[in-house]
Amino acid sequence: QVQLVESGGGLVQAGGSLRLSCEAPGRSPGIYAMGWYRQGPENQRELVAIIHFSGNTNYGDSVKGRFTISREKVKNKIYLQMNSLKPEDTAVYYCKSVTPYGSTWGPGTQVTVSS
Repeated sequence: QVQLVESGGGLVQAGGSLRLSCEAPGRSPGIYAMGWYRQGPENQRELVAIIHFSGNTNYGDSVKGRFTISREKVKNKIYLQMNSLKPEDTAVYYCKSVTPYGSTWGPGTQVTVSS
């Protein structure tokens, strides 16, 4: 089963930036998309951004124009550049990889934005 390694979470002031990364190390056959979801203390897990290895990207409405997802093509590794962070972006961010056989979630990384 694919194992996902996440990094880059932390504490930042409102208006600041963070970059998250997620990698599926080793052989990870069949991955055709990877993305980020988040879950706040009182919210359901929601889409932040996803990148299809064909090149298409999708973003949640609340992060459009502030967050950018990108991929390192030689690896199954993605980045989420988060700019102009707001307190409401505070959540646990989960990486997800998708194959024709199913999906895998990372353990999550905490992002906290102070006002």
